[in-house]
Amino acid sequence: MRIIAHLDMDAFFAAVEERDDPRLKRMPISVGADPRNGEGRGVVATANYKAREYGLHSALPISQAWRLSERARREGKLPVVFLPPHFDKYVRISEEIISIVKHRVPQVERAGLDEMYLDLSFVGSYEKAKEIAEAIKRDIREKEKLTASIGIGPNKLIAKIASDRNKPDGLTVVREEEAERFLESLSVRKIPGIGPKTEIMLNGMGIKIIADLKALSLEKLEEMMGKWGQDLYEKARGLDDSPVEENWEVKSVGEQETFYRDTLLAPFIIARLRAMAKSVFERFKEEGFASFRTVVVTVRFADFETKTKSHTLKTPASTADEFISAALDLLRPFLDKRMNPRFKEIRLIGVRMEKLERPRADSEEAEATNGPA
Repeated sequence: MRIIAHLDMDAFFAAVEERDDPRLKRMPISVGADPRNGEGRGVVATANYKAREYGLHSALPISQAWRLSERARREGKLPVVFLPPHFDKYVRISEEIISIVKHRVPQVERAGLDEMYLDLSFVGSYEKAKEIAEAIKRDIREKEKLTASIGIGPNKLIAKIASDRNKPDGLTVVREEEAERFLESLSVRKIPGIGPKTEIMLNGMGIKIIADLKALSLEKLEEMMGKWGQDLYEKARGLDDSPVEENWEVKSVGEQETFYRDTLLAPFIIARLRAMAKSVFERFKEEGFASFRTVVVTVRFADFETKTKSHTLKTPASTADEFISAALDLLRPFLDKRMNPRFKEIRLIGVRMEKLERPRADSEEAEATNGPA
């Protein structure tokens, strides 16, 4: 019997900040960009549940978050406390939570700082799996003073959707024979991979809940969605055979910055990209990587049109100069008519490195380890 759990920390960043500062207790909290009295740029990274009652949520533009806070204030409610993120702290606490979980479950796959999959097949029953989940939630609450929501199901898809069912501090169990019925009444947006644009497109075709999606044939879904049609056909039926992979690895390292004002001033934009690229390279080295092959630059214009350009090097690179040079080569066309024919001002830039590789032992080290042939 296959039994998988998905653990999702509740409003993780905001919960950590509230835990560490007693003055924030029961306050609505947003962690993310500085709102600058409604003139700020950037987005909300995480909002706690009190702030979500006002309409705040992850990825909401910070200027809208500010307006929602002000509306609440005018109604006599507590205004939102806007905090900057402290990622070093979140990473450290995430490692502590992983350790807590691994004390009870040997096979764990990290899916981010605040979520992970657990293979509970070894316990043999859903009853015992629920007991393990309750114990993990209790351990996290006692040791880290934080809450987590856990979903348990026959695969990763069902477990992930179930973990969101009774947040915060929830525990939802969906057995294999219950999986299809559990999904049918849910919005199509609950299926991982279906974002706002796809949801709008499907809703426009009368496909609002997963039962509507399930009613479509494989041929129709492939006609509508291309290669993704097969995946959606299976997910609508609660099918997912992807394994819980214990070796979680960083796949890319990157940063982005939203400018305080839209601009097309080349010296400023180039200087900011250089600074970001240096910071990204430092993180790349701190993570213990030896080389990279792909460099990616993202540009968001003032009208929110977003373009991404990437370049994969013929051979792996390992120096900051190589990374910065490749990033600048990708950026420059956005500053002139090659990639910006209307000379639109730029709102945000980002830079990222991909296809990362760890150091490899040289032949002498390998021979020393393995002994003479």
